[in-house]
Amino acid sequence: MRLTLDSYTALQSPLHRWWPRSKLVGLGLLMLGFTSVQQVQLVPICLLVTAVLYMLSGLPWSFLRSRLRYPGLFVLGMVIALPLLSGSTILWQWGPLAIRQEGLMAMGLIAGRFLSIVTIGMLLLGTTPLLKLIDTLVSLGLPTLMAEMALLAYRYLFDIADQLAILRQAMRLRGFQPGGNRQSWQQLAAVTGTLLVRSYEQSERVYKAMRLRGYSNGRSNMSPQIQGWGRAPDIAAIGLCATIALILMSLQIWPVVSGG
Repeated sequence: MRLTLDSYTALQSPLHRWWPRSKLVGLGLLMLGFTSVQQVQLVPICLLVTAVLYMLSGLPWSFLRSRLRYPGLFVLGMVIALPLLSGSTILWQWGPLAIRQEGLMAMGLIAGRFLSIVTIGMLLLGTTPLLKLIDTLVSLGLPTLMAEMALLAYRYLFDIADQLAILRQAMRLRGFQPGGNRQSWQQLAAVTGTLLVRSYEQSERVYKAMRLRGYSNGRSNMSPQIQGWGRAPDIAAIGLCATIALILMSLQIWPVVSGG
């Protein structure tokens, strides 16, 4: 199982060359603008901006597909019933099933915003090494304790993945066949519990080892290396992202202003 996010951070696209501090602020403003969208008519603009940025990044589409698979299925499971249950304007009906316009628009709005925001987040993670990203967050005011927790969590995700692979292989060697029956679910629950207990025990061992080496909570020697906002193009890119976000926010209130 591969959990690394740094597979394509060595590319030389415009987003990879964007100064990390400026990139974090610019893409954060863009995600804020996408979050403010409440009209389904604006979703194509969000998707267009997202697609352009993704193409500029040079990341392969397989990178995005592999990371959208599970959260995408989760969101789809939540919103797929909206066209059938929400609204009063029926667009199509077959027996007791009816597709409603309001529910269909709500589904498009939620799915479009989710795709845009998550893709921008993946762009940030896929074009910036994790260590550099955390260093940038510290330079912007993130407490060092939280930065250390993030680094340790990312580091030991690999160990947890290795332990999970070993447990799955042991189950297969003992004849485990995944299925929907009660026994299968009980065995999977037992494996999950074992993994949680092992993770907790390992976290205690790591903490004790750090304390023996002089670590003290809240008092870290960690100092950010990322300073400044980069060159003029980096700052201009922040302005462009801020402009797009402000336009999206303005378009939310424009019908209210014009109607008043």
